Amino acid sequence: MRRSRGTWLWLAGGGLFAAMAAGALYVAWPVLNPTVVATAPLDPQCDLRRGSCTATLPNGGTVRFGLDPKTLPLLEPLAIEVRLDRLRAFEVEVDFAGVDMNMGHNRPSLRQEGEGRYVGTAVLPVCVRYRMDWEARVLVRTPDGLMAAPFRFSTFKQKSD
Repeated sequence: MRRSRGTWLWLAGGGLFAAMAAGALYVAWPVLNPTVVATAPLDPQCDLRRGSCTATLPNGGTVRFGLDPKTLPLLEPLAIEVRLDRLRAFEVEVDFAGVDMNMGHNRPSLRQEGEGRYVGTAVLPVCVRYRMDWEARVLVRTPDGLMAAPFRFSTFKQKSD
C-alpha cells in the first residue's frame, strides 16, 4: 500500500513532536521531582497560623519555617522565613503543593539574610474548594545532598456574598 506524501509528512511531524516532548520531560523531571537524601518527619501539631514550626532532619539539623501574615491569604504575597541550625546550605527553596490537588509548580527560591536565615515571598492561588490543604516542603541543598522538611497548613477561600 502506498502512502501519500502528505501522510508521510504528518507521520514525520508527529514523530518529531513526540521526540521533543520526551526530551522536555527528560530535562524537566529532575527540576520537578528532585532526589531527596533525607526528609524530616511531618509534625501534625504544627500550626503556621500561630507561628513558626520546627522540623528536625535525620542528621540533627533543624529547619524553622514561618509564613506571614498568619491569616495565610490567597492571591496576596506571603513573607517566607526559614532559619537553619546545624545545616550548611548552598540554596533554600520552598515547594508549595496541594496535598490532594495539583496546583501547579510553585517553588520560590529564598535569599540568605544573615547566618542561617533565608527569606522570600510566595503567592498561593485560589482553589475551587472552600478549604485547600497545602504542604510547604522546605528544600535545603547541602554538601550531603538535598534535604526536605515538610510543613502542612490550610487556606480558606473568601465566601462571596
